[in-house]
Amino acid sequence: MGIVELHNVRKVYTLGKAEVHAVRGVTFSIEKGDFASIVGPSGSGKSTILNLIGCIDQPTDGVVSINGTVTQGLNDKALTRLRHETLGFIFQSFNLIPVLNVYENIEFPLLLGKDRPGKKEMREWIEFLVEAVGLADHMHHKSNELSGGQRQRVAIARALATKPQIVLADEPTANLDSKTGQSIIELMKKMNAELNTTFIFSTHDTTIMDIADHVIQLLDGLIVEDTKKSAKVGSLS
Repeated sequence: MGIVELHNVRKVYTLGKAEVHAVRGVTFSIEKGDFASIVGPSGSGKSTILNLIGCIDQPTDGVVSINGTVTQGLNDKALTRLRHETLGFIFQSFNLIPVLNVYENIEFPLLLGKDRPGKKEMREWIEFLVEAVGLADHMHHKSNELSGGQRQRVAIARALATKPQIVLADEPTANLDSKTGQSIIELMKKMNAELNTTFIFSTHDTTIMDIADHVIQLLDGLIVEDTKKSAKVGSLS
């Protein structure tokens, strides 16, 4: 059983009197440790599927299972707990808190949970993440003192702060130049390999498609191809 399972999932939005069929009966499985890319043109259903996996939205029909838990029927408290304990999020707009520095932005999600680690353990883990994403010299800088690539590195570290089993990334390189985007992809692949964290992306970026070991291609809310590579590939530099 995969860490993420979708079975015959449909999502229909109502806009005025019109119905928009964003996802039309999608079935797939993502395994623990996958570096998976959900690709397709605008309007193909990529972001909708990420929102369903992220428990931000609920399907109209079908079953979404995250780490063995079926999300339908869970109340808000249970969904919030599932998101906090199992999922990390990376956004194309970074979504850092401007008044906090690098260390504090990464620390923030750890302060929200009931089962927070001890101060020493928390500090060591955050410092490890800061080092891992190459920002040791910028630990006390605020987001407006960082480049776009550095902000996205903070966002990656923040997403990993709670040690989630799954990290969801919505177009993580969309606001970056190609060189910076490539370095961000390689960093995420490195963290995927070292921590065995499952990464799931929505993207137009062909570089992510090339480095991913599982590619799900969408068109008009349907899967047109679901490809798993026999061996994981990609630069870890």
